[in-house]
Amino acid sequence: MAVVTGDVGPLVVGLAECKAALRLERDDEDAVLAGHIRTAMALCEAFIGQWLIERNGEQRLACDLAWQRLQASPVQQISGLFLAGEALATGWESDIGADGTGWVRLIGQIPMASTTATPVNLVARFRAGIGVDWNGVPEPLRAGIVRLVSHLFSHRDAADAGPPPAAVAALWRPWRRMQLG
Repeated sequence: MAVVTGDVGPLVVGLAECKAALRLERDDEDAVLAGHIRTAMALCEAFIGQWLIERNGEQRLACDLAWQRLQASPVQQISGLFLAGEALATGWESDIGADGTGWVRLIGQIPMASTTATPVNLVARFRAGIGVDWNGVPEPLRAGIVRLVSHLFSHRDAADAGPPPAAVAALWRPWRRMQLG
């Protein structure tokens, strides 16, 4: 299974925007609110299957000659393949589809570790995300995040909080990408 890691990145919505939606005027719960924003962003990315704001990431891959899909989306740039921490100057190729799906593969022989007959660790480095900053993220995604933050904040101590508002999923659904397998 591929392991994908990425920078945390900036917040998609600001504290002021969420405080306005909640009609909060004081600053004493800003840390709690910021945590809810990060949670809502992570849930949005998981729901839509895409990274919101462009950031750097890397993914461990199988060391073989087949095309391998990068799990993050939409990929903006593939900066390189690295074997055991060393950049490959040649011997690989990449492609980014019109839908932002990134693909990489090795060309030629599979590199093996010098001391054993096992393939070495292969890592792809890339940049992925819908917008370069929060202004590049579509407004319905941002509105859904604000709505979810409001729900999380308003029901943080309630035992009967219930599910998030249906409007959140309705706002995010047009951007949802499903992957099989």
